Amino acid sequence: MNEELSAFFDVPVGTMMLAIAFPAILLPTPNRLITNRWITIQQWLIQLIMKQLLSIHNTKGLSWSLMLITLTLFIGLTNLLGLLPYSFAPTTQLTVNLSMAIPLWTGTVVLGFRYKTKMSLAHLLPQGTPTFLIPMIIIIETISLLIRPVTLAVRLTANITAGHLLIHLTGTATLTLLSIHSTTITVTFVTVILLTILELAVALIQAYVFALLISLYLHESS
Repeated sequence: MNEELSAFFDVPVGTMMLAIAFPAILLPTPNRLITNRWITIQQWLIQLIMKQLLSIHNTKGLSWSLMLITLTLFIGLTNLLGLLPYSFAPTTQLTVNLSMAIPLWTGTVVLGFRYKTKMSLAHLLPQGTPTFLIPMIIIIETISLLIRPVTLAVRLTANITAGHLLIHLTGTATLTLLSIHSTTITVTFVTVILLTILELAVALIQAYVFALLISLYLHESS
């Protein structure tokens, strides 16, 4: 069991690169005047997601639409990829998630200090703070700003990894109980099905949450 769990986190670099590139195949580019049902559903979902992500932005913020929808679709598809048999989800690796979160967070901070310098500095010291608490509040707000990319990456990694491990452990228990007690196999099998459905929802929700938080950070900076 310990060897199986360690192998879950030990993934070759080549496998990771293939898993990252695979979701692009699932989103074909429409090249016909009349599209099929798959393209129609794809465009409808993209419009729905964009409406939610850009509802807080002004006209200037609409320029981030392509990046946000690409980020949402990439994370969502890579999360779902891990639910396929003998596959691997790159978002279970903290390094992959940090490589997405750190550049995006850095961009929001740079934009904030370039276009809204006073407002960005004002976030470090809330209005009405007592004088004797000013140094402590500035330190706390600075730390909270610096750990934003870490929280983004850890949240995504923890949610996806926990779901996959839970399904793996429950599936292993199902196979073990199959030869021990036949009546409990139904309960464990139903549990695996329910966990898989839950993990489908978590995979999509976490992709949306990641992109939504980036959208909020951009809204503060632009």
